[in-house]
Amino acid sequence: MKKINLIKILSLSILLLGVNLVNAQRGKKKADTETNEWRYEVEETGTGKQGTSQLKVWTYSKDVATATLQAKKNAVHAVMFKGIPGSQKPLVKNPNVEAEKAEFFKEFFKDGGKFQKYVFLSNNGAIGPGDRIKISKKEYKIGVVVSVSKASLRKDLEAAGIIKSLSSGF
Repeated sequence: MKKINLIKILSLSILLLGVNLVNAQRGKKKADTETNEWRYEVEETGTGKQGTSQLKVWTYSKDVATATLQAKKNAVHAVMFKGIPGSQKPLVKNPNVEAEKAEFFKEFFKDGGKFQKYVFLSNNGAIGPGDRIKISKKEYKIGVVVSVSKASLRKDLEAAGIIKSLSSGF
């Protein structure tokens, strides 16, 4: 009798583990799909250590896990292309570079891509009580606080020829 219960418990555990892995993969695929849309809002929440910006990124998504993955991409995208309202200009001055270097950015922003090197979740990715707002039956606006290493990002974009170095003049 005990042997049968143990087998049932192990079988159920393996099944649940498989379901969790499938759901995690779906979340990554959703984040990749949502990357193509770049729907987000961003605000500066403070300054981190030298060369780092702390931001709250408001991401639109159907679930929190996808929003957390996407928030990191959105934060780096904002620092590079949109800037931070009222405080920072974008690193990339040429508005056409995202289209001109599309293959570079596709690779850069893919799940597991280089963008991860420059962004870190603050508060271990915890979503604050007022940072999960239901905006429709199927979608949330979720605020995630992250830090972006702007100095490192600038240096690597210069090395890749995406932006000009500050010392190159105007």
